[in-house]
Amino acid sequence: MPLAAGLLKTPVTPQDGMMSETLLDVKGMNCPLPVLRANRSLRSMAPGERLRVLSTDRASVADFQAYCRETGHSLLAWSEEGGVFSFVIRRRAEPESKE
Repeated sequence: MPLAAGLLKTPVTPQDGMMSETLLDVKGMNCPLPVLRANRSLRSMAPGERLRVLSTDRASVADFQAYCRETGHSLLAWSEEGGVFSFVIRRRAEPESKE
């Protein structure tokens, strides 16, 4: 199944401690689109997988912090270089089903 536009599955070297990372490029999009696109991507990922989001929207810093706090996903790191913000998010584990 092909990945949606703006999504790339990239291999990561073994010393990084993970096998792959999905890259979501939302540069040029403004609030709330970066978080909405990230949410859509994370829903299709397995628990524990990582999503790297690239954004140029300054508001995305607070937006991704609040989004991860509210949804239970982990904001592992974020940085800014040359006006591009990079966020690394680990998808949360699925809640245990109650029987």
